[in-house]
Amino acid sequence: MGGACGAKELSGVRAMTAKAKRNSQEPWIEVDVLVTGGGLAGGTLSLALAQNGFRVATVDLENPAEWTDRGFDGRASAIALSSQRVLHGVGIWDVIEHETAPIKEIRVADGHSPLYLHYDHAELATPGQAAEPFGFMVENRSIRKALNVLVPKTPNLTYYAPNVMVALERTAEGAFATLKDGTRIKAALVAVCEGRKSPTRDQAGIKITKWDYKQAGIVCTVEHERPHDFCAQEHFLPSGPFAILPLPGTAEKPGCRSSIVWTERADLWPLMMELDDDEFLEELRLRFGDFLGEVQVVGPRFAYPLSLQFAERYTDDRLVLVADSAHGMHPIAGQGLNMGLRDVAALAEVLVDARLAGQDIGSQAALEPYARWRRFDNALMLAVTDALVKLFSNGNEPLQVARDIGMAVVDKLPNVKRFFMRHAMGTVGDLPKLMRGETL
Repeated sequence: MGGACGAKELSGVRAMTAKAKRNSQEPWIEVDVLVTGGGLAGGTLSLALAQNGFRVATVDLENPAEWTDRGFDGRASAIALSSQRVLHGVGIWDVIEHETAPIKEIRVADGHSPLYLHYDHAELATPGQAAEPFGFMVENRSIRKALNVLVPKTPNLTYYAPNVMVALERTAEGAFATLKDGTRIKAALVAVCEGRKSPTRDQAGIKITKWDYKQAGIVCTVEHERPHDFCAQEHFLPSGPFAILPLPGTAEKPGCRSSIVWTERADLWPLMMELDDDEFLEELRLRFGDFLGEVQVVGPRFAYPLSLQFAERYTDDRLVLVADSAHGMHPIAGQGLNMGLRDVAALAEVLVDARLAGQDIGSQAALEPYARWRRFDNALMLAVTDALVKLFSNGNEPLQVARDIGMAVVDKLPNVKRFFMRHAMGTVGDLPKLMRGETL
């Protein structure tokens, strides 16, 4: 790995220990890109850039050992087909494929209405070519563990973890970062992948617009009596969507485990989280129904407030915002991580093109194509998800009738339905090369 001066091995991932205090006069470690945040988006970006010849340093708060040792915790993400291509392109998919479940069908219903919208991936099959799934469900820890496998094998990439950037100066000559352990890194560009509460974005003076949905997402995993047949279900209830997403299951009960994303009102979700296991299960069953037989909660439950936010701009001098640091949306359409991976694929492509053109990759001129490309796409998705929340998170009876009729009509229009199915796959729009399954 490049730039590994003084590094030590930490559970399969090269990391810089915070105990190794450095002399303040130690030379700068020079890289092309400093990625702050090495999670699902930051880790994927780090691999994509390093595999295309960039020298990359990635700083992450998480201890890689904890991801290696951590057992099942129930947190999972829906990965659209186009996002799966990104993960495949950087090698993550080869490591985790056996731990994923395909999404072959999607069924959307408005509460317990008899009218619904049903997508079947088989309807997109073409002569001589089998239909691909809409996407896949994958546990978040699987992607993290894959990074532990791939990072040590990737030339030009060094993870500094657990660690944190404590100082950053950006000048015409470069970005100069100091880490908590004293490591000093000089980079042409800082790619910020720190999540919604990004301190680097805030310190750069980039403002965000934000509003609260007065809802929370309750996340847990259930085992059920009958297999889900790889069908994702979403029921729109007055308090918000209730999603049942297929997981691989266990060797004893394949296809009998699902991830739950349960949207609840701000005044009710704390009460739900305080219920004991039996009471919580009873509330869940009322919303889940009995179509998969008996259900049981396995693993812990989590809750997080839901909001929408977006940054006023994506770039600054020698700095670029990626994924949740740039935008955050409601999980109603399951697009949060997918839009983040679109950012990753687009930025990697823009930086490769800038280098080929002889540009300074940290310059505003080099980063402008990324900002222009991603701001429009993300703004459109933010608007769509916001409109869906307002349309479906209420019990207005006339509106509910109109929603039901609308879904039933779309279900009977093959061309319109196929367009929405391709949109669910993430294969609509101006896609970066990695999302088309191409190399950079």
